[in-house]
Amino acid sequence: MTLPPDQPSWIELEAEVAGCRLCAGDFARTVTAHRPRPVLWVRSGARILIAGQAPGARVHASGRPFTDPSGDRLRDWLGLDEATFYDRDRVAILPMAFCFPGYDAKGADLPPPRRCAETWRAAVLAHLEPEVTFLVGGYAQLWHLGRAATTGGVTATVARWRDHAPAIFPLPHPSWRNTAWLKRNPWFAEELLPAARQRLKDVLAGD
Repeated sequence: MTLPPDQPSWIELEAEVAGCRLCAGDFARTVTAHRPRPVLWVRSGARILIAGQAPGARVHASGRPFTDPSGDRLRDWLGLDEATFYDRDRVAILPMAFCFPGYDAKGADLPPPRRCAETWRAAVLAHLEPEVTFLVGGYAQLWHLGRAATTGGVTATVARWRDHAPAIFPLPHPSWRNTAWLKRNPWFAEELLPAARQRLKDVLAGD
């Protein structure tokens, strides 16, 4: 891996992300009024990338990504056990924002702050060598694929998964609120997931 001369080392970058407080004022004004807690579950050189949205309240409390029902469903989709899923030497879990954004007045998750990806994402990605990337949800899909490739929203983007495989697989968010979506789109489980699982097996077999 060759990095630009001005690129910080991985140790330096980890420390900078851990100490980031750019959104402290925004979080203090949310309903939850919480403090930043960046969750960076990545090690330099990981070859599997899971690009998500932002930590939820449970992840904010645990400091570990996908420690919630959405994580259970995502691991089931990918056919990964917990030990492999949380092996940072193999799997990088890189959300569009490292901190829990908080809730709005109606109790819904706020979107990931754009400044997080604008500040940190390119620097972290420079340390990774992903052979397969899973884009979980619309925010990650838009950032990685661009507006033209995500026309029509998440359903249309995921339906065009063959345009990006085997290097990239767009996925809907694994929230249990999407159970009805899964029933309306059986091709996701019948066609996309088997291909994604096989690609994962191939990448992991090369370790």
